[in-house]
Amino acid sequence: MKRFTLKGLSLLLIGAGALVSAPIHASAQEKAEIIIENGFVHDGTGAPWIVADVAISGDRIVAVGNLDDMGAARRIDAEGLHVAPGFIDVHTHAGEGLATKELSHGEPLLAQGLTTVMINPDGGGAVDLAAQREALLKDGIGVNVGLMVPHGSVRREVMGDEDRPADEDDLNAMRELVRKGMEEGAFGLSSGLFYAPGSFAEIAEVVELGKVTGEFGGLYTSHIRDESDYSIGLIGAVDEVIHVAREARIPGIVTHVKALGPRVWGFSEAVIQRIERARAEGVEMWVDQYPYDASATRLSSALIPRKAMAGGTEAMLKRLTDEAELEALRPQIAENLDRRGGADRIQIRTFAPDTDLEGKRLSDIAKARGLDAIDTTVAMLREAEGDVGIVSYNMLESDIARFMQQPWRMTSSDGGLVKMGEGVPHPRSYGSFPRMIAHYARDRKVVPVSKAIHSMTGLPATVYRMKDRGFLREGMVADVVVFNLAQMKDVGTFTDPHHLAEGVDYLIVNGRLSIDDGAFTNAMSGRVLDRNGADKKRGE
Repeated sequence: MKRFTLKGLSLLLIGAGALVSAPIHASAQEKAEIIIENGFVHDGTGAPWIVADVAISGDRIVAVGNLDDMGAARRIDAEGLHVAPGFIDVHTHAGEGLATKELSHGEPLLAQGLTTVMINPDGGGAVDLAAQREALLKDGIGVNVGLMVPHGSVRREVMGDEDRPADEDDLNAMRELVRKGMEEGAFGLSSGLFYAPGSFAEIAEVVELGKVTGEFGGLYTSHIRDESDYSIGLIGAVDEVIHVAREARIPGIVTHVKALGPRVWGFSEAVIQRIERARAEGVEMWVDQYPYDASATRLSSALIPRKAMAGGTEAMLKRLTDEAELEALRPQIAENLDRRGGADRIQIRTFAPDTDLEGKRLSDIAKARGLDAIDTTVAMLREAEGDVGIVSYNMLESDIARFMQQPWRMTSSDGGLVKMGEGVPHPRSYGSFPRMIAHYARDRKVVPVSKAIHSMTGLPATVYRMKDRGFLREGMVADVVVFNLAQMKDVGTFTDPHHLAEGVDYLIVNGRLSIDDGAFTNAMSGRVLDRNGADKKRGE
């Protein structure tokens, strides 16, 4: 491959405004542990790639540029391959799996090129972050993990599943739990105002907890109260995030942004206008998005009215068993089913009582049972004690693309981490990041490849105030992915999701190879990240 001249490389870096360092004349006496050479190097800023070498010693990048004169214990030939900062997933449900010995390696995450994931999204997850950190580090972890303080869990800790506003005593108790979580190094506050018990909170409550988050330099990310027209509507729900960001003076994120269901298809334009206006007014607003046209949630969350969920799952099931109460709920369940586009658009992903139903549409199950979709929904919730997972086909490609093209949009997965072959999960758990690069950037050209990479590297690192990750430059932590753009692929499908993504040849987490020439190593070099930089690894 033709290499840039030293002078030409330096001029290109300056002209592109890139953050890559280029100590070109490395001394022959200097020696790195690993040099990745001749790759198409993306620095994480969104600038076009350059041909360069990347040198790593310990857990740091020590040089980027023409490093022919630098010695190395290991040289990796990346000619024809793309080299980028390790990918960052700002919204994942992988925390529970990573805390188990069986799944702590995180192979489905590593195969996507991920080196860092943020957990406790949607207001759910652990309240005691110190205990959660210990659980994650007990057996070691394959990826870096950042923690969020989950509003819904905090509210449940203080108020249970009560459907009422918080009083001052409640607020003070919640403030202390949020403060404790932030002191433990959390990156911010997450909420799931669509879900009980978060849905029972007035937005003023979230503002007050956001102010505590702001004392520590944290941010706010929300599964908004309504992605359709369930309650306050999609636009009203986006306005709530803007309100919290403005009043608490913290960054706000609309997480897994979408226009859910036929009733709000096309509303992406209005959401974009709202966010652009807020940013013009000085409110720091962002979104993240996964690159699929279907969402995943629980059957109860999608179809059961929130009032019926007050008091928790047991109380909900009791209401669904009472014929008078169920009769009153029927019109609302039917309305929610219509919002989702009907029973044909709902696919069962987890159903423990009968795993043969996993992967089938609600409409087909109803037909087989000789029931309508509402009665089938109620029966399945009773049979599974409320725990039924679904995939919901509810998005329009034009909305997806429109959000994807915004400069303030990050890539995420909203995926989990499950045993291979268990259930029929959303394929985003296995393929979100390769799909973003391959399907939407390489093939459909919705965004340039360099911008797709920026949305999963430098941008999330900037938004989450990660001080030394997300970019390829001297002094940064050595989280690096080397991938074959032509072979990048998400393999899993909605009916056959349990397949690792393809295309990542090498992956380095904190300076150690986790994927070497396409094969997993036994490295468990992940850390639990601290917003203040006091990261922890196993044994510390």
